[in-house]
Amino acid sequence: MKKSLLPLLAGGARRGALWGVTSVLLLVLPGCALGPDRRDPFEPFNRNVMKFNEGVDAVVLKPVATIYKEAVPPLARTGVSNFFGNLGDGWNFVNSVLQFKFQNAAENFMRLNVNTFFGLAGILDIASELGIERHKEDFGQTLGRWGVPAGPFVMLPLFGPSTLRDTFALPVDRRYNLLREVEPADVRNGLYVLNAVDARSNLLRVTAVLEEAALDKYSFVRDSHLQKRRAEIYDSGARSQDASAGSDANSPPPAAPAAPVAPAAAPVPAVPGQQAEPAVPGPATVPPAR
Repeated sequence: MKKSLLPLLAGGARRGALWGVTSVLLLVLPGCALGPDRRDPFEPFNRNVMKFNEGVDAVVLKPVATIYKEAVPPLARTGVSNFFGNLGDGWNFVNSVLQFKFQNAAENFMRLNVNTFFGLAGILDIASELGIERHKEDFGQTLGRWGVPAGPFVMLPLFGPSTLRDTFALPVDRRYNLLREVEPADVRNGLYVLNAVDARSNLLRVTAVLEEAALDKYSFVRDSHLQKRRAEIYDSGARSQDASAGSDANSPPPAAPAAPVAPAAAPVPAVPGQQAEPAVPGPATVPPAR
């Protein structure tokens, strides 16, 4: 009886935590002081959340990821990343279809089948060797392609940078993660932990460069995340110019430079007894090559 309750309690705890984050944001964000950037009106709150995330990362995630990277051979770590990437190709396929990106959907579908059957359940990335590209898609991108505005930038506890639209899409992404289908629950939970550690280990070098180079880490993370999401959503369509698009809004393109004005022709000398003719604009003469 106790063993049968453990999977239910674990699943309920994960769902409760995810919906709890969303509920807290909906309750807290309206009362936060507004920042000057219209893409990030809740900047003071977001900065505090980022400090919390950095504290958790420094105490738990980064040390574990560092030990994992030093202890596990690179070939084995590549196989782990390939395995989790292959599981994500199923959801990539579904979202590609929902966005009417049928070529991307076909390639994601082929990747999933080739790597699953010929790549040892995705541990070997045979599809990439064959030139079949992976197209990462999630439900937040799908909503963006459907015209749902991004809304303000949000820094989620533990989950990191996001937008209001992607925050509401996150439970859908989690619901259709193929890891949820793994049984028994102990193995599934272990894979969740391994996925998080592997993802963090792949970012160790990036975060090291960020800490050394960025003057304002928060602004750099925010701007790079919003730019990346715009590129993912509007990869083949026009970008939004509507101010209500929130963090999806794009600054208007610069005006085209004015065409050069041709110099006016020299006035025709007046003949005695006649009025001088006005100068007629004409093209500039090009001196002959010597």
